[in-house]
Amino acid sequence: MVGTEETRLVVVRGNSASGKSSVAAGLRERFGRGLALVGQDNLRRIVLRERDRPGAANIGLIDLTARYALDAGFHVVVEGILYADRYGDMLAQLRADHRGPTHGYYLDVPFGETLARHATKPIADDVNETQLRDWYRARDLLPGGAETVIGADSALHETVDRIMLDTGLVHLPAVDR
Repeated sequence: MVGTEETRLVVVRGNSASGKSSVAAGLRERFGRGLALVGQDNLRRIVLRERDRPGAANIGLIDLTARYALDAGFHVVVEGILYADRYGDMLAQLRADHRGPTHGYYLDVPFGETLARHATKPIADDVNETQLRDWYRARDLLPGGAETVIGADSALHETVDRIMLDTGLVHLPAVDR
């Protein structure tokens, strides 16, 4: 078992350029100290510098990092593309092991909107449409209804507000660490 009955675990998944990192940053900004961000891109691309493939080391590192933060009393937001077939088992076990409430969200953005959003990102020149199309998986939901689907029509502040309310984070105090 991991965390406490009071810790919140939030998983935010979706395709590239769906807004996952922006939502996670918005949650942290709204909540304050005591909320850990466990970003797939940071751990996979920056810390390990590995490709996203089945059985890759970042899957375990994401799991360990989230568990460590929960055990230290942090609320945790895990965010990333986190393909269901590669990360689903790890996320299901993390959910099952967490003592407190766990909430999953899937940001459902159509491919056309993904292209438009991607064009505004700093990596737009490094990643082309063909690569985005190869990465894109429409409604790559986890089994068992473990996620709330949020559409592209939900503005960033609306999505952050919704998650803050759904998870109860809106009613919890930040931690002075």
